[in-house]
Amino acid sequence: MRRLLFLFAALLVSPGVHAAGAVLVMNSGEATLSVIDMASQRELKRIPALREPHHVMLTPDRKELLVGDSVGNELLAFDPDTFELKRRVPVADPYQLGFSPDGKFLIINGLARAQVDIHDGTTFKFIKRFPLKSMPSHMAFTPDSAMVFISLQGTGKLAALSLKDMAVRWTVDVGPAPAGVLWNNGRVLVANMGSDDVAVVDPASGKVERRIHTGKGAHQLFPSPDGKTIYVNNRIDSTSVVLDAGTLNQVRSYKLPGGPDDIEFAPDGHVWFTLRFAHKVAVLDPKSGTFTTIDVGRSPHGIFLNARATPK
Repeated sequence: MRRLLFLFAALLVSPGVHAAGAVLVMNSGEATLSVIDMASQRELKRIPALREPHHVMLTPDRKELLVGDSVGNELLAFDPDTFELKRRVPVADPYQLGFSPDGKFLIINGLARAQVDIHDGTTFKFIKRFPLKSMPSHMAFTPDSAMVFISLQGTGKLAALSLKDMAVRWTVDVGPAPAGVLWNNGRVLVANMGSDDVAVVDPASGKVERRIHTGKGAHQLFPSPDGKTIYVNNRIDSTSVVLDAGTLNQVRSYKLPGGPDDIEFAPDGHVWFTLRFAHKVAVLDPKSGTFTTIDVGRSPHGIFLNARATPK
């Protein structure tokens, strides 16, 4: 056992990337991280994780790239330019991660443990735990960092937590199996996998003001870099629907077989998708609608793109 642990540690800290154009993909189904060369669109290697990595978040100072290994109960902190492991931080069930816009807090959603933990955004010191049933999944913050909104997949609710007084403001029904959450033009958008739509929620009262049908399994929402559009990934339909950020009207749809999940936007205009069911990554040209795919590990979930990193 000791020898296996030593071998695991040696693999985890092995050098891999040394300076521009690299992508890191979380393979949740096989506890690995795929390293992809952006230029050649070729997987170079797989870095072993612990048990089940899902999401990834860059620290506000951009010095560390945090990978949440939920079943391993640790944050793996990598150098974002080299993808070399810097340290490991014990935390409880880090399924989803998010820093408040002011960098003061790190929020960790424990989906399996039905809890949301608040940590100091710099030291990662534990501050407070909110038991929230059930399956706290995704999150979004108000621009002033006063509130965070958490989707609760198991109960069809959205919870609003005050980061000023560390209290639950409200918990309301928004639709079956809510997942992705996004702040947009003073409203909270919630993707509901069970009703195939996006709910538009008043952040003060929690009232659902409008619903936009996007497709079966509406799962995640991503604003484009210019803020003019929002991509909604529908995992069951295997589509990514693009909404106008101002009107929320549909402007385009892309068919991406394999269950599109998370997104990263490349500086060259291409959009990178993890395809959860196909065990691939898709690289989409949004102008033509054409895409290429890259084989990665089982159940790819989170994705991070660093155009400054060149893999070796």
